[in-house]
Amino acid sequence: MDLIDRRMLLAMAGVAASAPSLLSAAPLAPLGRASPLPLSDVRLLDSPWLEAVEANRRYLHVLEPDRLLHNFRTSAGLPAKGAVYGGWESDTIAGHTLGHYLTALSLMYAQTGDAECKRRVDYIVGELAVVQAAHGDGYVAGFTRKRGDIVEDGKAIFPELIAGDIRSMGFDLNGCWVPLYNWHKLFAGLFDAQAYCDNQQALKVAVALGGYIDAVFAKLSDAQVQTVLDCEHGGINESFAELYARTRDPRWLALAERLHHAKVLDPLSQRRDALSWIHANTQIPKVIGLARLHELTGKADQAVAAHFFWETVTRDYSYVIGGNADREYFTAPRTISRHITEQTCESCNTYNMLKLTRHLYGWQPRAAMFDYYERAHINHILAHQDPSTGMFAYMVPLMSGSARRFSRPFDDFWCCVGSGMESHAKHGDSIWWRSGDTLLVNLYIPSTARWAEQGARFRMETAYPFGERVEIVVEDLDSPMDGKGEFGLALRIPGWCQGARVSVNGEAMSAGPAGDYTVLRRTWRKGDRITLDLPMRLRTEATVDDSTVLAVLKGPVVLAADLGPSSQPYDGPAPALVARDPLTGFVPVEPALGKYRTQGIGKPADLSFAPFYQQRDRRTAVYFATFDEAGWKQQQVAYAAEQARLQDLARRSVDVMHLGEMQAERDHGLTAKNSYAVTYRGRHGRDARTFGFFEYKAAVKPGPLILQATYWGEERNKRFDILIDGVRIATQALTGQHPGDFFDVDYPIPSELTRGKDGVTVRFQPADDATRCGPVFGVRVYAPSGSSRTT
Repeated sequence: MDLIDRRMLLAMAGVAASAPSLLSAAPLAPLGRASPLPLSDVRLLDSPWLEAVEANRRYLHVLEPDRLLHNFRTSAGLPAKGAVYGGWESDTIAGHTLGHYLTALSLMYAQTGDAECKRRVDYIVGELAVVQAAHGDGYVAGFTRKRGDIVEDGKAIFPELIAGDIRSMGFDLNGCWVPLYNWHKLFAGLFDAQAYCDNQQALKVAVALGGYIDAVFAKLSDAQVQTVLDCEHGGINESFAELYARTRDPRWLALAERLHHAKVLDPLSQRRDALSWIHANTQIPKVIGLARLHELTGKADQAVAAHFFWETVTRDYSYVIGGNADREYFTAPRTISRHITEQTCESCNTYNMLKLTRHLYGWQPRAAMFDYYERAHINHILAHQDPSTGMFAYMVPLMSGSARRFSRPFDDFWCCVGSGMESHAKHGDSIWWRSGDTLLVNLYIPSTARWAEQGARFRMETAYPFGERVEIVVEDLDSPMDGKGEFGLALRIPGWCQGARVSVNGEAMSAGPAGDYTVLRRTWRKGDRITLDLPMRLRTEATVDDSTVLAVLKGPVVLAADLGPSSQPYDGPAPALVARDPLTGFVPVEPALGKYRTQGIGKPADLSFAPFYQQRDRRTAVYFATFDEAGWKQQQVAYAAEQARLQDLARRSVDVMHLGEMQAERDHGLTAKNSYAVTYRGRHGRDARTFGFFEYKAAVKPGPLILQATYWGEERNKRFDILIDGVRIATQALTGQHPGDFFDVDYPIPSELTRGKDGVTVRFQPADDATRCGPVFGVRVYAPSGSSRTT
């Protein structure tokens, strides 16, 4: 999507040629590809971003490389030098953290110059080379696989694949949890070790590992490759594209293009949205790989797919904080208001969307791309780390009353811990960009920067994202022209900002429009000072699908209502705002820090607001249903009617089972296999997966009875049996038949199954080996009456 046409560009070029030495231009002058200043040439100053980097650096220092290398060494028959960590590192995905850690150490070295991080990089790469030599065939990995109850080395799956025994189940390949995803992380770590720490041994390890993987895929047909790729594989296509970029061996480019997951990527190249109900973060790295391939091949369909995906996700699937997905999945497009839950916004998704944004922006700089980047960087990435501990949140939930759950240092190692280590090691990587002789300032983060090509050094000081003023000083110019240099400086004017002002050495200039750049071109001198003022006003933003569901922002910062400490439950209703114009009911408390309170418009009570990302130990509300006075009265009537219905049902209930709640499950003697407690939209439940079940004891009484189970209406591809004392009374299929709602299904209990009994065993189990059961969000046994409702 072009911002300006060719005629306008030519006209601008003519103006620029005849203009005086200092000018401002509304649209950005025509530029070629852009690239960020090297991370090693940017240093952060005091700010929330530097705080995040330092917290992350402490965590990286605490982790022990030998513990992360445990499975790599034992896989090769070498004695381990450290005990394996817990959490995911003790599961079949073990080893993925080492790749993330290697990248994070490399980035941290570039961002801060921390010599200990480089020492660890060199040690880890050396250990990987030892492991690889012990295998003797290029193989190096830390993942394992399960065969029944046996856990064995993950290398065992590859002879099976070659022999045509391919069991690909979404997140499981022949009993191993996402092995190609795991290798994608390892490749990335090796490449970053080479790029940022000048470790050339890392590339040798990567080439040898690539040879092992290539030999496996060489034995598979194209159809078999597609079956393998049905299992989450990260951006393994990106890995081989990057290996080609670094070696120029066409073998790797051929493999990168063969590892093209057609069922997901082909619709994108045709500009078709086929994203609904598929796992979100499984797809984003594939698209990043496609973007990297386009940079190497120039193929248009690869660029089309990457652009279309980015545009679609940011427009139709993203929340106000810039994150996307509910329960890790894309939902139906433009249904954000129906998916504001405690399982929104997996942090890995945003980490990867920011990577994709950098690729696309580099092809054609557009300020609007960094409007998205800034939103997600502040409101999601900063929110997903607790700088007091250095720990990370897997989900960043937006449901009213929800709170973030942060990782433990040595006992979780989720994917979002790994990407978190990376995110908070590189906050300086996208502030300053260059294109030809123009320097673009895209993020307003206090920092210093060296632009080597122009021999220029800059210092940016600001209290942003709360302070409205940004000051940039040309600290030095290593120019042969007596400390002078001619180049352009482009300042992003955020899309939310009206009335931006800019001056150079106190001389006011006209600023570019919101959502574009102010471009300053002159012969610069040491000591020149640019001042940019970005007025910030309180504003609301509706969800893409419902104009009555609003979030509140101040400048780039999302605000949230404080509903109490995360250590205490929140049992109240989701707060609402009752006013024709909600902003008229906001009263400043500390507006410079984004703190406000409502006066007379908050229901059931007025609320205190503060920046969402800062409320790491609080329960919050981000989105608010809004009503006028008449609408609010109707809402109260509907609420009262529903409470009356529930009270009637409670009077007729014989037994109520709160699945997923520890005490209730103990009281009912629940037993289960391959079954997990879940929580969604504030409701607890339980599922059963392949070869699994759950069952419990339920009270019954004489007379006709009904078993009622509650499900979420957008569950899909689930089919399971319900049994009472071993007799199947129903088979239930969940096909997304009630979008946006929980729904109840009533199953009459045959009288012969309860006759003479005061208790029965209720069992839920998948109907066959290929399906799953539930989740079931509660079960009750109740007596029918004339008011009984069957859904």
